Amino acid sequence: MPDRPDRPVRPVRPVRRARYPLSLRRNAVAWERQRPTWREARPAVIADALKRAQAQPSGNWYVVGATGDVRDDRPLARTVAGQEVVVWRDATGQLVAGPGICPHLGAPLRDSPVRCGTLVCHWHGLGLRGTAFAGWEPLPVHDDGVLVWVRLDDVGGEPPLDAPVVPARPALAGAVSAVYVGFGTCEPEDVVANRLDPWHGAWFHPYSFVDLTVVSSDPTKQGHAGPPKREPGASDEPGPVDEDGFTVDVSFKVAGRLVVPVRAVFTAPEPRTVLMRITQGEGAGSVVETHATPLGPDEQGRPRTAVVEAVMAASDRPGFTMARRMTPLLRPLMRAAAGRLWRDDLAYAERRWQLRSTGRFPG
Repeated sequence: MPDRPDRPVRPVRPVRRARYPLSLRRNAVAWERQRPTWREARPAVIADALKRAQAQPSGNWYVVGATGDVRDDRPLARTVAGQEVVVWRDATGQLVAGPGICPHLGAPLRDSPVRCGTLVCHWHGLGLRGTAFAGWEPLPVHDDGVLVWVRLDDVGGEPPLDAPVVPARPALAGAVSAVYVGFGTCEPEDVVANRLDPWHGAWFHPYSFVDLTVVSSDPTKQGHAGPPKREPGASDEPGPVDEDGFTVDVSFKVAGRLVVPVRAVFTAPEPRTVLMRITQGEGAGSVVETHATPLGPDEQGRPRTAVVEAVMAASDRPGFTMARRMTPLLRPLMRAAAGRLWRDDLAYAERRWQLRSTGRFPG
């Protein structure tokens, strides 16, 4: 396949929303004939974006799962950086969290049931109602309506924040949302680096993305020298887009030559989160939040990371009201689509960690 030298980036016209949601892709080219992006995807650019992300404050908050995964009869359990954590709802319906080790003899509370808001240890019946008891101390927890966060000050080591840094989202009442959870042998930075490399989209995921162009990868040319201030815990508010990121024009592939062209901006509002927001085209305002949570080493001492990705789609088209009514049917499809992408992207992240850990990573 012949390679072509870099060419000056031409101004890209705004992506306008078509009369109908779907567009017919014209002048389609085969996968191997699309323009190579490897020269633009400079390792230094991706590394600098990763460093900027890692410099953002997190307040020691970690995503542990989806709000919908907190059941009435069992706790939501996760190991974060080697610390076992459980989350459940007390008798009043309030979210509570704390260590996943019973203070009595160390039983795994992840296997214990919840009865009337009390987490009952299945070894000896010690009951936890979410307040300090018998040496067990609760942890700060936050439910943003889509995801559950737990604050671990001993793990993060940063000045704590009262609430996590949640990006502005479309109003949940008018959106269709779904959460995908996957696991990989890598570190959070490998997941974040994957998301901060938009150039791989049409090459690595041709079944989902076509006609991808990175319009801007220089934050100093996007109107701000750095990200605007955002209140911790903000959600369901229209707010300014964090300009310190990558602007991408891309078409989501539907079937054959039917596509949905959009403009999206990739930003990192905190060290373990990458946000993709559609700014122009169909579904403007919709977001995809990718959160990377360190789990701890596996049996072979290799790091494990959870990917928790929340998709919140919105549209002002009249037909979207019907889509919201079909949310229970759409969610499995949305999770399956995310899972297909992350099957590839976790392979990317795992490969990156493998090369880094052996001193062979060329970036």
